[in-house]
Amino acid sequence: MKLAVVIPAFNEVRSIRSVAERALGCAPLVIVVDDGSTDGTADALAGLPVVLVRHEHNRGKAAALWSGFDAALADGADYVGTLDGDGQHDPADLRRLAAAAQLHPGTMIVGARLLDRPCAPWSRRVANRIADFWVSWAAGYPIADSQSGERLYPVALLRAVEAPHDRGTSFTFESEVLIRGARLGYTSVAVPIRTIYEGSARASHFRPARDITRIVLMVARALLASGMNPAGLWNSLRLRPIVVERAAPDAAEYQTSGDAD
Repeated sequence: MKLAVVIPAFNEVRSIRSVAERALGCAPLVIVVDDGSTDGTADALAGLPVVLVRHEHNRGKAAALWSGFDAALADGADYVGTLDGDGQHDPADLRRLAAAAQLHPGTMIVGARLLDRPCAPWSRRVANRIADFWVSWAAGYPIADSQSGERLYPVALLRAVEAPHDRGTSFTFESEVLIRGARLGYTSVAVPIRTIYEGSARASHFRPARDITRIVLMVARALLASGMNPAGLWNSLRLRPIVVERAAPDAAEYQTSGDAD
């Protein structure tokens, strides 16, 4: 498996170098998309062997991810991983996600923030549960963490899926890919991961009230277009999410150097 990692970043000068360095230990191609940062985010990557894509102006997370996907596909990746640039994910978990991809080929692998849920802010936990319910209904199967930014996508899905990625879809894009992916035959499995909550981290760009409302409206449009998908609601309620509890890093054989196949 040839793995590329995309890291969208907007004003992440305090964390981006560490995130990129650790991602380089897991994948030969790390793409950082500087989404119009004004704090020196790009300068913080000086000397690192990453591919830097720069947006002149802030275009939102969805557009940053899409730019990174384009670069990864052009390089011939088999799977594209994503990490948020704020340091709340442990890049080493990418190895466990890659192992799960070997066990479940052709699926989306989601790093589900199940191990530290009690440590998350209360408002974030509530917002995520609301989003999980709606996205699972529209996708037609239960999803353990529909809002996680640490994922692996098969490139066949990225080539086939069509999802809006303008500024207004910054925090609906990843949910919409799960829904549209399901309609293309791509489901997801979850790998439990920890989330790193540090008091010195910058405030999240995610605004629970605003962004969950946008997610619900996006899902509502998808449900209306599908006749409210009653079978999807039933499946999302009666089934349990597929969670890969043990995916050993050595179970995956993925490219960690430029000359591997």
